[in-house]
Amino acid sequence: MKEDVFNQYADRVTDLFNVKKDELFSKEKKRHIVDARQLLYYLCYNRQMKLIIIQKFMMNNGYKIAHNSVINGIRVIQEKIKEDKDYQSIIKDIEKAVFI
Repeated sequence: MKEDVFNQYADRVTDLFNVKKDELFSKEKKRHIVDARQLLYYLCYNRQMKLIIIQKFMMNNGYKIAHNSVINGIRVIQEKIKEDKDYQSIIKDIEKAVFI
């Protein structure tokens, strides 16, 4: 069930940032791709997924990530939410659109 939620979030995030799924799960460091990845971490974490589960799902898609990198990505998004009302709105829209 959690993997379905993860995949739905990944689909929504790739649509929002206009990136392909293979880019999302690549080592690409372009800002918009990193932002998309970090938003995915945040959404999953906010949905009560444990960090190890987020790492596992990322790995299942070919992207190996360290525990600390996931934590850092979540913190980055938390800061953006405080500063940017658009991020708050985007996150609410994505969370409403993902069901299970």
